Amino acid sequence: MADQTDSRAGARPLRRAGSTPLVTDDGVRLVYAEYGDPDGRPVVLLAGFTAAATSWRYQIRPLTAAGYRVIALDVRGHGASDHPDTGVDMARRGRDLQEVMETLDLTDAVVIGASMGGNTVWSFLDRFGAARVAAVVIVDQTPKMLNTPDWPHGFYGYDESNVDTFFATGVPDTGVGTPLLRRGLRLVRMLRLLRSAGRGDLTPGQLALLHDHATRDWRPVIARTTLPVLFVAGAESELWPSSHARAAAALAPRGESAVILEDGHGANIEQPAAFNRGVLAFLSRVAPAR
Repeated sequence: MADQTDSRAGARPLRRAGSTPLVTDDGVRLVYAEYGDPDGRPVVLLAGFTAAATSWRYQIRPLTAAGYRVIALDVRGHGASDHPDTGVDMARRGRDLQEVMETLDLTDAVVIGASMGGNTVWSFLDRFGAARVAAVVIVDQTPKMLNTPDWPHGFYGYDESNVDTFFATGVPDTGVGTPLLRRGLRLVRMLRLLRSAGRGDLTPGQLALLHDHATRDWRPVIARTTLPVLFVAGAESELWPSSHARAAAALAPRGESAVILEDGHGANIEQPAAFNRGVLAFLSRVAPAR
């Protein structure tokens, strides 16, 4: 990835990405891209299932222009990081985030997770606490994918009747939301940034991770967090109703929610201008750049 330059007058050049990969305690190589002022408040970006860190392209410049130090992480099995065949579950993803935080010695960090990246944040906080974190942003990810009487905000069509089979071969097409071919420029952005995502059939390891992700319930973790949390939903998400954002925010002592109109599951990609405005406004109140 080539160097980029922050457009602010007198700003330091953005640092080259992934120059020193991190190796986890089980020998997996994680690659991260770092941008902006090294002394700024850290913002860690976690992409969704099969998506690379490059899917945050539209967020990097606005965040660095606001004074933040941005770390876009390719989690294991994604992008330029190692792709182990087995051993990847939500607990391991949370552990990987902890190792990144420790190795880079990040403190008072903002963690922004999209889709499965969002629930990776809860896995991390559940096991390791919030000592290094100042705020969280969750991007179109329900904390409980299984629909039950007390949580009707899960994945469309996923309930107790098919809990063990629904994701057996991949992510089902729900038929909900604006059809891809009618999304115009939104589709162009999605295709441009997700071209590096996994293609073809998912591996057994990916399917195991998907099932583990689908059967988790992170609501208790949300309820006990003391961090400010913004839950963002796409009004036209093809995976679940946008009501999940308000319902999740109601669980968090310091929760807020926002729904972006004419936006699908890739909320930060399809409507980046609206997404960036909302996130920066939230951070300016709860975790301003240093």
